Amino acid sequence: MKKITIAIDGHSSCGKSTMAKDLAREVGYIYIDSGAMYRCCTLFAMEQGLVNADGTIQADVLERRMQEIQVSFRLNPETGRPDAYLNGKNVEKLIRTMEVSSHVSPVAALPFVRAAMTAQQQAMGREGGIVMDGRDIGTAVFPDAELKIFVTASDEIRAQRRYDELVAKGETCDFQQILENLRERDHIDSTRSVAPLRQAEDALVLDNSHMTIPEQKQWLLERFKERTLSPASPLQGKE
Repeated sequence: MKKITIAIDGHSSCGKSTMAKDLAREVGYIYIDSGAMYRCCTLFAMEQGLVNADGTIQADVLERRMQEIQVSFRLNPETGRPDAYLNGKNVEKLIRTMEVSSHVSPVAALPFVRAAMTAQQQAMGREGGIVMDGRDIGTAVFPDAELKIFVTASDEIRAQRRYDELVAKGETCDFQQILENLRERDHIDSTRSVAPLRQAEDALVLDNSHMTIPEQKQWLLERFKERTLSPASPLQGKE
């Protein structure tokens, strides 16, 4: 059976990563979290003092130093899921903080950042057999992906999910702040000039506002089987 490329795009905190990880594990594919890659770039910028007090980015300096940023993923034997590494250092926990979340969209909107990360992502997925989630996977990174999913949910539900996630990690957070940050990220992601967040024309839409994780998993598996096993599959006859 030919291994396909699966692109899962959608708004922040709509559960893309969870469903992508689960699907990859279920079908034996490699999972790549593209959002984590932009978070790694953001963390690098913060650690190097390239994020100003007003939240603006020292883009000219960051552009000159992009060759210093190498993102990779390694399987965590305890969780069974891949952790993000920045230049060989495990930064999985560091990149999930609210501080990084509040700066990631401006960094991800920079054309040279997107170009560098897109090149790394395409290199990772050259052989197929991957599940990648993000904002522009089905439109910019893998426009020819055989299966494209666009995930969405209401603002309030997404904010509550993010709030619950942070509280579970022991972090102190404010629901209203999370909701405002989420809406701001949506706006930046959807209006940026380079590879904005948008639904690919051939993507299947999944509104998971009121779906359980098992229900999402079943829905995704059915779509995967349609693309890979059905006699009417568009892959039929491809080499």
